[in-house]
Amino acid sequence: MLYLNMLLLVSMAIFLGWRFRKEMKFGRAVAELAEKLEEDWMEALPPAYFYHEKAANRLLRAAGHWYSHKLSDSSRARTVEEEYVAAWVHEVKAPLTAMKLTIDTLRSDPALRKIESEWLRIHLLIDQQLYISRLPSLEADYLLEETGIQKLAALEVRELASWCVEKNIAVEFYGEEAYVRTDRKWCRFIIRQLLTNAVKYSPAGGMILLSTTVLPDGPIRITIKDEGPGIAPHDLPRIFDKGFTGGNGRLLNAATGLGLYLARIVALKIGISLTVQSELQAGTAMEMTFPVSNSFESVRI
Repeated sequence: MLYLNMLLLVSMAIFLGWRFRKEMKFGRAVAELAEKLEEDWMEALPPAYFYHEKAANRLLRAAGHWYSHKLSDSSRARTVEEEYVAAWVHEVKAPLTAMKLTIDTLRSDPALRKIESEWLRIHLLIDQQLYISRLPSLEADYLLEETGIQKLAALEVRELASWCVEKNIAVEFYGEEAYVRTDRKWCRFIIRQLLTNAVKYSPAGGMILLSTTVLPDGPIRITIKDEGPGIAPHDLPRIFDKGFTGGNGRLLNAATGLGLYLARIVALKIGISLTVQSELQAGTAMEMTFPVSNSFESVRI
């Protein structure tokens, strides 16, 4: 009898040890899968031998399928929204273009100067929204070309000419033309955000200086310097945060907190470095630095 009991105890110990090893193996496999999760993780689930392991696998697969369906629904809804916004922007741009033609025809009328300034604000906001709708597919809408950076900046200065005239702001270029390899459209978008801020915060009768520099190792930098109130030291680390307007934005009550945020997002994607130098009552200098080489592979998705 004692022998039989000992045999049962040994058998039970062997069984429990085997069971423990199996369960630990399953647990470790699930833990490792969680650490390096892949797209086909459901196919990589470890084999289940016991009821609770099979139940766990069923639960994980059910959760995965539910999440996939929710993700697909969300993706479809986002696509519909993006298409609607893009269509809406294009529809709104048509009457804006007609308004601009009328303004250009009657430019001699002083009363139209204020209207042109307000038209420009609407145009910039709508154009910004159009770029926001294109941002998710930037990598598919990207064309590298060699272009003069001052030439691109001059095009954006021309876009803001009526605003500069209204505030009597002079814009000057310093340094020789420098050529960079980048996407013209997205690069102009970044310059527009920086220039818009420079004009917005410049005092009436002020000056904006655009200068190009070739750095020692070869990168090219364009700096947009204004004579505005400058940025407080405690605001500087947050100026590229979404929705952040800072003390100057709150005073003007005209900032959305999106311009610099979008500029930084686009710059990161196309390999441009954005930095800022600013002191209170001494203006702000926004710097765009282009790398020596900028290939399509460097676009960050």
